Amino acid sequence: MTIRDALAEALEARGVGPDQFSELMIRLLDRGVLCRDESKKETELYDRYLQVADLVEDYLSVLRIRLLHERRFHSLRLFPPGAEVPGLADSEDGFNQGLRERLSQQEVAAILVLRAEYDKALREGQIDEHGQVMLPLEAFNLASKNLLGRPLPEALTERRALFRRLRQLRLIRTASDDGLEDAETWLTIRPDITSLVTDAVLSQLTGDGPDAEAPSSEELPS
Repeated sequence: MTIRDALAEALEARGVGPDQFSELMIRLLDRGVLCRDESKKETELYDRYLQVADLVEDYLSVLRIRLLHERRFHSLRLFPPGAEVPGLADSEDGFNQGLRERLSQQEVAAILVLRAEYDKALREGQIDEHGQVMLPLEAFNLASKNLLGRPLPEALTERRALFRRLRQLRLIRTASDDGLEDAETWLTIRPDITSLVTDAVLSQLTGDGPDAEAPSSEELPS
């Protein structure tokens, strides 16, 4: 029996077709993240994952890709070999390229500030039942200035591109791009931010660790 035949047989036993499994894997490998509450499609794919979770994880393990399943928040996130993953044992793999997608310095800065603001809200108990944190755009901009000495992009096109990327990474929610010039606009920071920035990296940023230097994009799993 071939691997394909064995997989098809295992899928049939779970009521999932090969094409459905392929769609799920392609989506995961292409996006690297899946959140049930993001859309009707992602709800469907997440529920399908629950039917075949062991098969998905076996498939990914052959590639040495690790999957972090945040059951409380119904989200999945993939990490390439060698990435440090909160909540999972460290891997001994030394790969640094391949599935890693290099983030721009502006994206790294924004992600670090979001993580710091999420941690602050968590300590203060300002978190909703879904593990999300509400943050005014003005506070985000101010935190960026205070922590990293750089504000958010002033040009609307650059700001929209940055927030679009953060949404693609399933790190924030925004009502639309229309309010990105309004300081009173609110962002929703998703709990997945803790999967992308470890406590060690956060300590470097806030100066609580031995080296208070902000990390580069290479220190963030992506």
